[in-house]
Amino acid sequence: MSNTLATLTHWLDPTSLMATLSEHPVALIVIIGFISLLESLAIVGLLVPGVVMLTAGASLAGHLELSLPLVLLSGALGAVIGDGVSFWLGVHHRDQLPQRWPFSRHPEWIEHGQRFFHRHGSWSIAFGRFVGPVRPIIPLVAGMLDMPASRFFMVNGLSALAWSPAYLLPGYLLGQTWQSLFTLPPGANGLLIGLASGLIACAFAFSFLRRQLGREGRLYHWLARRMRRSASGRRLWWQLRHPDPEGEFPLASMALLVFAVISVPAMSLAALAHPGPWQIDVVAASLADRLHTLLPENLLHQASLWLSQLGDGMGLAALVAPWLVWLALTRRHAIWIHLSAAWVGIACANTVLKYLIQRPRPDTPAFLEGSMSFPSAHTAGAVAVFGLAAAFIAERQPSPRRRWIYWSAIIACSVIGLSRIFLGVHYLSDILGGACLGLLACALVRISYPAFVQQPCPSPAAPVVWLSLASLGLLTARLLWLPL
Repeated sequence: MSNTLATLTHWLDPTSLMATLSEHPVALIVIIGFISLLESLAIVGLLVPGVVMLTAGASLAGHLELSLPLVLLSGALGAVIGDGVSFWLGVHHRDQLPQRWPFSRHPEWIEHGQRFFHRHGSWSIAFGRFVGPVRPIIPLVAGMLDMPASRFFMVNGLSALAWSPAYLLPGYLLGQTWQSLFTLPPGANGLLIGLASGLIACAFAFSFLRRQLGREGRLYHWLARRMRRSASGRRLWWQLRHPDPEGEFPLASMALLVFAVISVPAMSLAALAHPGPWQIDVVAASLADRLHTLLPENLLHQASLWLSQLGDGMGLAALVAPWLVWLALTRRHAIWIHLSAAWVGIACANTVLKYLIQRPRPDTPAFLEGSMSFPSAHTAGAVAVFGLAAAFIAERQPSPRRRWIYWSAIIACSVIGLSRIFLGVHYLSDILGGACLGLLACALVRISYPAFVQQPCPSPAAPVVWLSLASLGLLTARLLWLPL
C-alpha cells in the first residue's frame, strides 16, 4: 500500500511528471494524439476542454524540445481517428442515435449539424473542425447522411493537416520561448505545470457539471427524484423554484456555494498560518516584474492603475449606481435588496478577514497605509458585481449566448485582479482568496433570490443603453477627478 501511494505521489508531483515525460517523449506525443482524438470524437468533444488541454500539452512539448513534426503528426492522426469513429457511428447507428442520450434531450444538435452540412456539403468536414459547437457533430451527421467514405476520409485527412498546426503550433512555440522570456525562481517550472494541470481539471469539471446540473442533465433529474421522496425535500424544492414551478432548482448555485464555503475558510486559515508570500506568489511576482521590463516604460503600470481604479469601491459604485436607482424606481425590491446586501456583505467580510489575518502587503504605497493584503477587496468586489450581473443577464438569454456573457465577466474580474499584482500591492493568493469570497456572495444571492421574488424579473433590455451610458459617465468622472 505504501509503495502504491509513493508511486502515485511521484506521478502527481509536477516536477517528477515533467522529468518522466522528458525521459519518455513518446508518451507525451501519444497523449497529445489521444487528446486530439477526444476533441474530435462525437459527444465527447463537447464535454472535454480539448483546446485548453492541447495548448498545455503542446506547450510542454515545446518546453521539452520534442520534435515538432511528430507533435503535429500525432495531433493530426488523433483528429483523423476521432472523426473517423464519429463517421462510423453515424453510418451504422443512424436510426438509433436520435433516440439515444444526449440527442434525445438535445435534438437541435443533430438538426444544427444537418443544416451546416447541407449548406457547405463536403467542405463542412473541413470548416467544422474550426467551428467549436459543431466540430464533434459534423462527422457523425456526414455518416448519417450517406456521405461517401472515400470523400470523407480525403477531406478529413487534409483538413486535419491544417487543423493540427493551428491548434498545436501556438502552444508549442509558447513552450519554447517562455523560459527565455521570463526569469523564474527555482522550482517554478513544476509549479506552473501543476497550476496548468489544475486549471485543466477545473475546466473539465466545470464543463461537465454545467450540463449535468442543468434542467436537462441526468444528475439534475436524479437529485429531483430523491428530493421529491420526502415532504421536506418537496417543500424545499418548491420554495427555491417559486414563483415559477416549472423553473430549475438552483443546483449549479448550490454547488458553487459548497465550493466557496470550503475554499474561503481554507484559504483564510492558510494565509493566517503562512502570512508571507507563498510559492505561487513568488512566481507570479517574478512574471509581473519580467513583463514590466518587456513592455514599454510605464505602460503596464498605467493600465493597471486604471483597472485598479475601476475595481475599487468608488469605481464599482459608479458602475452599479444607475442600475440600483433604476431598480428602486421600478420597484424591483427583491433584486435591489439582494444586490445591495451582497456588496455590503462583501465589504464587511473583507474588512473582518483583513483585520483577523493581518497579512502585510508586498508593497504599501502611501494611500494604502494601514491596509492589509488578504483577501483582495478589488477582486472580491469585481467578482460580486460582474458575476451577479452576468448571472441575471444570462438567465434570460438563449444557451449559446450565456457562455460569452460569463466569459466576459470572467475576463473583467481577471484583469482587475491581475492589475493588483502588477501594481505590487497584492499577492496572487490574495487575488484567489478575494475571488472565492466574491463567488460566495454570488452563490448566496442566486440561491436566495428565487425564494423571495414575487414575480419574474422583466427583461432590462429597454433601458440598457441609457443605464450603460450613465455608468460610463460616472466611471469616467471617477477616473478623471477622483484619483487614488
